[in-house]
Amino acid sequence: MTQTNSKILFIVNPVSGRNNTDWASLIADYFKSTQHHIKIYELTKNCNIETIKEQIKLFRPEQVVAVGGDGTIKLVTECVINTNIKVGIFPAGSANGLANELKIYANNALDIIAKGFSKKIHLTNINGELCIHLSDIGLNAYAMKRFKNQKVRGMWGYFIASLKVLTQNPKMEISMRIDKKVVKIEAEMIVIANATTYGTGAVINPIGRLDDDLFEVVVVKKISAKEVFKMVFTHKEYDLDKTEVFQASSLSMHSRKKAHFQIDGEYLGKIQSLKVELIPDAIELVVPEE
Repeated sequence: MTQTNSKILFIVNPVSGRNNTDWASLIADYFKSTQHHIKIYELTKNCNIETIKEQIKLFRPEQVVAVGGDGTIKLVTECVINTNIKVGIFPAGSANGLANELKIYANNALDIIAKGFSKKIHLTNINGELCIHLSDIGLNAYAMKRFKNQKVRGMWGYFIASLKVLTQNPKMEISMRIDKKVVKIEAEMIVIANATTYGTGAVINPIGRLDDDLFEVVVVKKISAKEVFKMVFTHKEYDLDKTEVFQASSLSMHSRKKAHFQIDGEYLGKIQSLKVELIPDAIELVVPEE
């Protein structure tokens, strides 16, 4: 379903990304020649979920657009979940994993938002936190922690952070209950995946779909150059001795020792246990027309 005349609220994170683009002016100029009614709200340091919900309540939009990265999308989603309001995406962050997955880029995002074509997608609840894209425990989460504390940014900075943690990330001893199946395994990293692709372009979950009734548990038993090459370039089937993918509607997991943990690019410290539940048809997401 598309909309040609609707109210659209843009939630702009002015500190997303690294450039100095005036997103508000760019958006306002685009919509001057349309029949849509728009409002632009820029986030401030003192802003919280209730502040955004109040803006939504006052404007009563059909669509709320996150202008930022995956963290901004998550914030907007938390404000509109369990409503009939659509979520739109304008990728303006340093890592735009979900937008890249959906083939939404800065040069086509406003056209997609204006058309308003949408579909329902599932989300996951992980230890009480909403996850819209990818979460993981182990190597990648540790690299994210190191990445945030170093001067070199962007893809190159993340690559450097990853190299630093490769030799410092011991294997985790994990016990999992995937639906009714019990799995005990050693792993360097475990990904809870709604989607398929990291913001870096690496395909971690080749069988994933946002609009089915399952999420994937990707168990990376051993990081190897060959498997990373598959994830980034060829997207061929994994070596099951090194990487294994399970599909699930629920997951409980316990690690013998605490391990680094992140959700949607936000590092959340070390944890020992997690519980995951699928939230089917959780939000209506504005996407390119099929």
